[in-house]
Amino acid sequence: MLCLRILDSPSSRPIALAGLLVMPFSVPAVGQSVYNGPRVDSIFAAYDNVGSPGCAVGVIRHGDFVLERGYGMANLEYDIVLTPSSVFRIGSTSKQFTAAAMVLLQQEGRISLDDDIRKYLPELPDHGVPVTIRHLLHHTSGVRDYLTLGYLAGLRDDDFFTDEDVVTMLARQRELNFSPGDDHLYSNSGYFLLSQIVKRVTGESLKQYAQENLFGPLGMSNTHFHDDHSHIVPQRATGYAPADSGFRISMTALEMVGDGGVFTSVEDLLQWDRFFYGATAADPPIDQPGAFWATMLSRGVLNTGDTLDYALGLAHGEYRGLKVISHGGAFVGFRAELMRFPDQRFTVICLCNLSRTNPTASARQVADVYLEDVMEPRADSGTSIDDRRAEADESEPLPSSVEQLAEYAGLYYSEELEVTYEIKLANGDLGLEVGNDLDGRLRLSASDEMRRGGVTLRFHRDSNGRVAGFLLDAGRVRNLIFAKREVK
Repeated sequence: MLCLRILDSPSSRPIALAGLLVMPFSVPAVGQSVYNGPRVDSIFAAYDNVGSPGCAVGVIRHGDFVLERGYGMANLEYDIVLTPSSVFRIGSTSKQFTAAAMVLLQQEGRISLDDDIRKYLPELPDHGVPVTIRHLLHHTSGVRDYLTLGYLAGLRDDDFFTDEDVVTMLARQRELNFSPGDDHLYSNSGYFLLSQIVKRVTGESLKQYAQENLFGPLGMSNTHFHDDHSHIVPQRATGYAPADSGFRISMTALEMVGDGGVFTSVEDLLQWDRFFYGATAADPPIDQPGAFWATMLSRGVLNTGDTLDYALGLAHGEYRGLKVISHGGAFVGFRAELMRFPDQRFTVICLCNLSRTNPTASARQVADVYLEDVMEPRADSGTSIDDRRAEADESEPLPSSVEQLAEYAGLYYSEELEVTYEIKLANGDLGLEVGNDLDGRLRLSASDEMRRGGVTLRFHRDSNGRVAGFLLDAGRVRNLIFAKREVK
């Protein structure tokens, strides 16, 4: 099947021509001096077949597509190909739309970004220092990440829990990761809580508010916050992950939104990109678009006065000497990147339905094709962060006797997670068990400190020198308290 896209008519739809086995192609936009389709095709060649999930890609220059194309399959069970109209879950790329809702509410005079969040969510604990909406937007709140908390409590992506469950879990947390404004640590809890604030202020869900005030006015007819997992989504792409025999479906029944949860298409994101430049054909959804975008792009500032690269659901950055505003996303089988080069009025959209894809790297490769003549030479990055982490994880554990290890064995309970961990000693190794799942071997990395992947347990002892409990660190969660329980 061949999907044709006429690029000088942004409102056109794919024309399916059955029975033709030919390679897809794109028509160059007016003023494009070089046809770059084949070079972009080569970036996604691994997915461009009927046996693989893949990516939908859009390249926008001065408000119009110069290339839009699907590579691979939207659904392997029904042989449905990906197109620029395919609808994807975009993970954390959704955060900019949640931030947009908060900026709109401020412009309407219904909130201030400097409000204490307990004004709207009084059930959350008082930590002695106000956590503001602005802190949530910039990831400077210190609020622990609910997805990490859920994982540590033994929940997985295919388990079901509700908004109320998440708010209750966050209300149980005795402390923050750090005092608000002291640090920057990415937390999905912040943007989830923003969705709850929208609900408390407006009486509407974030889905309803965004539809009425953002997606609807912009003509983004296939975009919504997906807060009902049973909601039928036309043209939805299925999410996949690699499996021994090919692929397996990787989806979720979770209905939390704000931190993620937007379903959209390459086609619809064209309207969002046009709105960034004030070039949308739809009725302006915002009375003061200049002030709106100035707020959206305002960077966070720490208590020290240091300025962050992170703004409101958008990150400021640089690639090969060019200014970039972007945000990626990843959840279950979906990966996404919306990468804008504002000085060149150039944007790459890459939405994928396979978990092993890297749309951020792919979007940069696409930008290389079109902007090579204005980019600086590539820099040799040397050893990557991932390489350094791998080297750290492979370091040798401290030597210890069975008697020493036996001190740590036992049951440990966390009131904040309402979960019991069991540390077991077997065959000279310690293993960590959460519920019915054995999370694997613990490695003694320092005196009274153990690690398992990205989780660190820091044990403490009572006045008699016996192990009494531990504090747990896991990236976006710090200092969770576990107390050792006596077995009777």
